[in-house]
Amino acid sequence: MSTDYTNLIDAETWAFIERTNAYYPPDTIDYTILQQREIYDRMCREFHAGYPDGMTATDSTIATPTHAIPIRIYRSATPDQRAMVLYFHGGGFMLGGLESHDDVCAELCVRTGYEVVSVDYRLSPEHLYPACHEDAYAAFEWAAKTYADRAIVLAGDSAGGNLAAAVAGRYRGHGHAPAGQVLIYPGLGGDNTRGSYITHANAPMLTTRDMAFYQKIRTGGADVSRDAGFAPLRDTDFSGLPPTVCVMAECDPLASDGPAYRDRILAAGGKAVSFEEKGLVHGYLRARHTVARARESFTRIVDAVAALGRGEWPY
Repeated sequence: MSTDYTNLIDAETWAFIERTNAYYPPDTIDYTILQQREIYDRMCREFHAGYPDGMTATDSTIATPTHAIPIRIYRSATPDQRAMVLYFHGGGFMLGGLESHDDVCAELCVRTGYEVVSVDYRLSPEHLYPACHEDAYAAFEWAAKTYADRAIVLAGDSAGGNLAAAVAGRYRGHGHAPAGQVLIYPGLGGDNTRGSYITHANAPMLTTRDMAFYQKIRTGGADVSRDAGFAPLRDTDFSGLPPTVCVMAECDPLASDGPAYRDRILAAGGKAVSFEEKGLVHGYLRARHTVARARESFTRIVDAVAALGRGEWPY
């Protein structure tokens, strides 16, 4: 099924798509890994919105038995010490790092007042699955000890949303379990034969061809599709998960994953909600200052993080 995006996507969003494509062409997956990273990093620099006033960012590391995980800690001048945010960046598990989502984390920090810790997990293909997840788990265990007196809110976009959901699944029932999770257009391993995987297979900004490439790079071709860490929707138990907010882009192959995850959490007796942002595309976080719909969605994301950190469920 082919979707006509001519009227579904507004002029502001088309301008964002065209600007993105100028730096990160739709055929970028046909380039080498090094070239893809250079192109992605350049694009992220072009979209960097700077830091809000009254915020500091400090780089550090989390020690593990085999390596150090780089992190960046964002602190507001007027901190709210009830919670902290553990943030996992997007990039298909092979792109991005502390710089790619730097301004997003800075704004999330200032607008919620919570400290935000961005995790620079290991990337594929140099480090195949589950290396990225092992780093995410180590980061959560570090946060649980370092911020023992605060609620921990998990957050992430795209690949990072997958990591956040994997952490939520592993640490439910933990002595310091996550207080909530906010997943921004996450890839959760949904059924790729139906729903948005078909209607938005060739959406601007992300296609199912792109997704197949990222999955192969992430696993080295190994079949781990039944692993609940790799694909949280393949889990057999959705009980005990923290309150969950999924924020999905309508024009995105992944749009169906949020409602599917929400429904399974609700069926297991948990709290979950999924928003479909009309006319928006994968990666729209970078459009939050130029596209009204993206700006409104980012406010929804900030509000969700803030509420979960306070132990509130306003949905």
